[in-house]
Amino acid sequence: MSSHEPEGDIVTGPPALHPSSLASTFIVDSPLSHDITLRPLTISHAQDLYTNVSGLFNDHLYTYLPGGPFSDLESFTKHIQWLIDEPTFYGFSIFSSDKAHLSNQDSAKEREKDNEGGTAISMICLLNIVPSNRSIEIGHVLYGPTLQRTTAATAAYYLIIKLCFEELHYQRVEWKCNDRNKPSERAASRLGFKYEGKFRKHMIVKGRRRDTSWFSVLDDEWEEYVREALELWLGEGNFDERGVQKRKLEEVRAEVEKKML
Repeated sequence: MSSHEPEGDIVTGPPALHPSSLASTFIVDSPLSHDITLRPLTISHAQDLYTNVSGLFNDHLYTYLPGGPFSDLESFTKHIQWLIDEPTFYGFSIFSSDKAHLSNQDSAKEREKDNEGGTAISMICLLNIVPSNRSIEIGHVLYGPTLQRTTAATAAYYLIIKLCFEELHYQRVEWKCNDRNKPSERAASRLGFKYEGKFRKHMIVKGRRRDTSWFSVLDDEWEEYVREALELWLGEGNFDERGVQKRKLEEVRAEVEKKML
């Protein structure tokens, strides 16, 4: 054997797939989804998304995003089209069939929905997609008020992380955010992502300097404890008759990790 062999573990397993390989009608679902599904973003979702994540009272949702806020449907629709056309993004609409998540809909939205089953209430994207390195990032997350801090919000994250590892065969899923965005940092840690450090003066967003906090979860961590913790937390047995959690996700994951020792 040559003394100049490359170092590091040999990579095995199926090649990673770009999300664009998914059919436009692909639905990301699970028995644990709490009435949530993910569907590839299309321009037909713009009206419902605008109703749920834009308008005067939702301007704060865009503080850390590169675009927005949007004062009218036309400008918002152009943004959706940009996300669809931009090769570095692959967007999903978060659909809900739970009426509790539709409180931001006007009376016209109470009509019976089409066969997509529910309403597009929020959005989440995959980006920095590098199949050759089996690395992908979850980002450009735009959760409307009806989804924020709900069980269904966690279910949406579970669905897209599961998609990355189990359907698309990535080995590293990243989470990056403005280091001033403490709710995003807490969300990453709560879900099981590990903090990797801060990239200083990493980007300029809306004319302002941004330091970026980096997080990741790896395929072996997903297999060993991250998936099990999420599935136990999302399971019916973890909620009382009012839908209140019995144990926090961090507590469940700590118990799962303890079993590994």
